[in-house]
Amino acid sequence: MQKIRKGDNVVVLTGKDKGRSGAVLKVIPKEGRAVVAGINVVKRHQKQSQTTEAGIVTKEAPIQLSNIAIADPKDGKPTRVGFKIEGDKKVRVAKRSGEVIDG
Repeated sequence: MQKIRKGDNVVVLTGKDKGRSGAVLKVIPKEGRAVVAGINVVKRHQKQSQTTEAGIVTKEAPIQLSNIAIADPKDGKPTRVGFKIEGDKKVRVAKRSGEVIDG
């Protein structure tokens, strides 16, 4: 089970976007990176194709998983993730408050 998944709300711990938060759009486990909405935004030159226009586009670049932490469901501050067995399901738990992260 992954500690950070698509759709999770995360907080950036280091780098140019330190302290900002956003939702995870994509996780790349092989590279140990994730794409977060509105975080690590870069400008890229794009060639014209049948579907897209030419020009300079802004998009989110992947960020290291070690540089982000899940936002605590209670107060929105960064927290570590633990695991607990509830009934017959394994669930993620915020270490900071003890709240269950996924329903």
